[in-house]
Amino acid sequence: MNDPLIVSIRDPRDNPHPGLDWRARLELLRARIAALGRVVVAYSGGVDSSVVLRVAHEQLGGGALAVIGRSDSYALRELDLALAQAADFGAAVEVVTTGELSDPVFASNAPDRCYHCKSELYRRLEEVAARFGAATVLDGTIADDALDHRPGRRAAEERRVLSPLAELGFGKADVRAVAAHFGLASQGKPASPCLASRIPYGTAITAGALGRIERAEDALRDLGFAELRVRHHDDVARIEVPLAELPRLLEPGLRARVVAALRAAGYRFVSLDLEGLRSGSLNRALEPGQEQDERK
Repeated sequence: MNDPLIVSIRDPRDNPHPGLDWRARLELLRARIAALGRVVVAYSGGVDSSVVLRVAHEQLGGGALAVIGRSDSYALRELDLALAQAADFGAAVEVVTTGELSDPVFASNAPDRCYHCKSELYRRLEEVAARFGAATVLDGTIADDALDHRPGRRAAEERRVLSPLAELGFGKADVRAVAAHFGLASQGKPASPCLASRIPYGTAITAGALGRIERAEDALRDLGFAELRVRHHDDVARIEVPLAELPRLLEPGLRARVVAALRAAGYRFVSLDLEGLRSGSLNRALEPGQEQDERK
């Protein structure tokens, strides 16, 4: 996958196309992807990778294949949403099993865990691309992602994965505008990082812990909470929801249902984080200079 136009993700102020609106960026994206021939898209169902897949399908038809990496870290609810959305506009999807949980380095849950996870994902995508006859793997990284330190990006660069949205200066507002233009189901979807991001660094990542987190978060969504995290502290579940949702969660009847649901998911104790939902709350445990690769 050699491509001279591969770029590193830098400060978004280095935008290669300053002043363009989302419509102009969309035209550049169409031309960029149309020139690639056949591609494999690393697809999660999030809004960023969904836009890449939608444009790839529009421009390349059967020459675009979405690939989802399925593991215990990827919630089944997310898989169902991703498959349904792709089916809505006719994109071909292949689901591959990734084995990062069997990697003791990943499972030990060091601050660079995402590097090891992404390395495994892109290795599997390279295998699919070779079979599919595609010279290029695309991902959904955007220009705004330069605001975070991302060891997972190192894996993408090592495997020469292209990030056309970042190349063309797409920010989150641009991506959501394009998603709305296409009527994508993910256009307003909150970020939903992998389940492993709920486990504090240094605490082993296990299938049992991931399953408990998934059951707990599914229960909260069934109770009407769209944006949330259940942080896993062994027998303690620490719930994060937006500050505006705290009063509703504390209503006596609903609070009792939340406690019952999370205890049924496997937690002995249920706590509510009074700071509310914020990205990367577990990063406080890191020493300076060890920021996590994604705001989760």
